[in-house]
Amino acid sequence: MLPLPNEDLDHVLENTRPLWEELRGQRLFITGGTGFFGIWLLESFAHANRVLGLEAETVVLSRHPAEFLARRPHLASESCLKLIEGDVRDFRFPEGGFSHVIHAATAAGAETAYEQPLVLLDTMVAGTRRVLDFAAQAGTRRLLFTSSGAVYGKQPPELTHIPEDYVGAPDPLDSKSTYGEGKRMAEHLCALFARKHGYDVKIARCFAFVGPHLPLDAHFAIGNFIRDALRGGPIQVNGDGTPLRSYLHAADLAVWLWVILLKGRSCRAYNVGSDTGVSIAELAGVVANTVNPSVEVIIAKQSDPQKPPERYVPCTARVREELGLRQKIGLPEAARRTVEWCRRQQTHKSWKN
Repeated sequence: MLPLPNEDLDHVLENTRPLWEELRGQRLFITGGTGFFGIWLLESFAHANRVLGLEAETVVLSRHPAEFLARRPHLASESCLKLIEGDVRDFRFPEGGFSHVIHAATAAGAETAYEQPLVLLDTMVAGTRRVLDFAAQAGTRRLLFTSSGAVYGKQPPELTHIPEDYVGAPDPLDSKSTYGEGKRMAEHLCALFARKHGYDVKIARCFAFVGPHLPLDAHFAIGNFIRDALRGGPIQVNGDGTPLRSYLHAADLAVWLWVILLKGRSCRAYNVGSDTGVSIAELAGVVANTVNPSVEVIIAKQSDPQKPPERYVPCTARVREELGLRQKIGLPEAARRTVEWCRRQQTHKSWKN
């Protein structure tokens, strides 16, 4: 795998530079470090550590550390990163103190959610409990938990942007609600441990994202559209194209996560995502125009004009007002950067083969 573009790593550092002093000489522990979020956290940490001479260290929990590093030799050469093997539900606690913890591990694949919901729930709840126990033992001062907008349940059509104080929730009797319910339970555990042990817990409720390392063959619409377009099309929209989503570039995501960890209020949730809604059909058009305007977009179903579109768009007033965070990279630019990286990655794989 290619490293992240310098343009994106510099973007993260430029928008977080004053905050890194808190991590000088410190030790961090990260779960989920080999996933989409985790790769951005690891590479942006290593970049800041190198540029600013922080002499900080991050220990990363991974089920298959050797395999991960073999695919990313540029991370294997970073002395500030140490990967340890283990499952988030029962990992052996690494020795020593850790000032900061980021818990980003979740078995979030669609196949896990629908085929193995109990495994998914156990990973989120038991895994979070394990990480919180570890933080209490390790003398942690600040812990960030990456939650999800799924905790809100179905967004009402009359609510254009969903705020953190919305009191809706997933249907507990719907087996498809496992992911959202698991995140809710994990958030509650975070609040209980923060009260009992006295360390700060920050909650990032994450929505939808785009950027290098986003899977192109999973349950992410924009990833699937990029895959289809790079293959020459057509881009297949399986529904009617009316649901509204929003997309934040992963470089902005990394900025927001670091800022929430280091500046956010304890036991307070922050929505993380773009507040600019776009329909799935419009999204397919943005991707097509980015890759090749001649790529065809096929929408499988005809829309019902009497039916309001589904929405999954956050209100981001809280992060703007409390933390000064804003989306810096718009969707067209985010799509362009992602497509360029995917093309370079394809060339790199062909050259290696």
